[in-house]
Amino acid sequence: MTGHNSPPTAAGWRIPVIGGTAADQRLLSAVPELAEAVVAALLDRVPAYRRFPHELATGELVPVAARRIRALAHAVRTGLPAPEGEFAAVREAAARRAEEGVPLDAVLFAHHLGMEVCWELITRHADDGDAADLLLLNRLMLNHLRRAAAATCAGYLEEGRGDADERRAARGALVTALLNGAPAEAESAAARAGIGLPPAYAVLRLAVAEHPDERSPDVDRAVAGHRKLRRLRTELDHATRQSALSALTAGGGVVLVPLEHDPEAVPEQVWERLAETLRRVARAAGVTVRAGGSASVPAEVPAAAALAAEVLEVALAVGRAPGLHRLDDLLVEYQLSRPSRARSRLASLLAPLDDAGELLTTLRVHLAGGLSRRHTAQVLHLHPNTVDYRLRRIAVRTGLDPTRPADLPRITAALAARDAERAAAGHTPGARTVP
Repeated sequence: MTGHNSPPTAAGWRIPVIGGTAADQRLLSAVPELAEAVVAALLDRVPAYRRFPHELATGELVPVAARRIRALAHAVRTGLPAPEGEFAAVREAAARRAEEGVPLDAVLFAHHLGMEVCWELITRHADDGDAADLLLLNRLMLNHLRRAAAATCAGYLEEGRGDADERRAARGALVTALLNGAPAEAESAAARAGIGLPPAYAVLRLAVAEHPDERSPDVDRAVAGHRKLRRLRTELDHATRQSALSALTAGGGVVLVPLEHDPEAVPEQVWERLAETLRRVARAAGVTVRAGGSASVPAEVPAAAALAAEVLEVALAVGRAPGLHRLDDLLVEYQLSRPSRARSRLASLLAPLDDAGELLTTLRVHLAGGLSRRHTAQVLHLHPNTVDYRLRRIAVRTGLDPTRPADLPRITAALAARDAERAAAGHTPGARTVP
């Protein structure tokens, strides 16, 4: 008879006992080291897993292996299959591996390898009289492995059918129609997706930085990029309650967020929420994200997307910090990103500082810090008197005094023009050197 809190067991089930200890207890008592051993074996014997990012091996594979071992121990203890939720998790994990481009045979071999490691742990304690229990355990483990293999194959098939899912395809068609300026197609796709077109969209053009794993020679770049993109999409769906439409790759793309406002009068708090959404997305993906943003009615999404892309390009060129940037944030820089005689003349005003990088850095930090000499001194680890000395040197060299209010608009414009000129010439913007 089982205890009050014990799981149900198969009729007449007898737990296999190996070397005087119940097999399920041998598994449960060794879960941590077994999980580590399974993942170590994967990395050693399966090339596809060897190219996984380090955080995947430690942050996902080890906990997953531990969960699988506990599920196996449940089956050994009860004589019944593990709960269906365990095999649903196997399907989900298999779909992730399929999305990351891991071959199906590698994932199936991983399950076999896990069973091999567990079998070796249990059987090393076997006595001469344990043959019947070993046969019983072997049958049970093979049945467990069969169900795991079936769930894995189902996960791969589900991922393969994902692109054919009508609603998902309709959302993709809706994004395409909106970006192409095809209102009739957009209406049709929206109807198929079961959503209505909103009064307006916030159109965001994203630039997503590389994750460190994508730059590692020991990690499969495609796998690392897929994982980053999945985390980004998952957090975006969560933050927008799956209302956002997107066309994204590992490097960035376009996001359309429905708005219930006139695009010419979107409240500032709405933009602030969108900026916070991007910060959450960046944290989830483990990378920096910069975005240009605009708003428009559905029929004018192409123009808004083009403007958002231009704003993003300017933000990148002048070294703006990660986050959401709009035209209003970059009016001077945007205007000066267009070649003209005035831009070249403005840029030349700071040419006397070309051989004095510390003066340019001081000037940028001083302007960004609201002209506070104390802030500038703290950021650059200088004495305030040194800041004053540098500002005087800037005034002497350029004729523009950063401490004189009348000169500040020209100095700001000259910096923006200088960055635009250097970006056009292929140079790294000076703003990126600011600590």
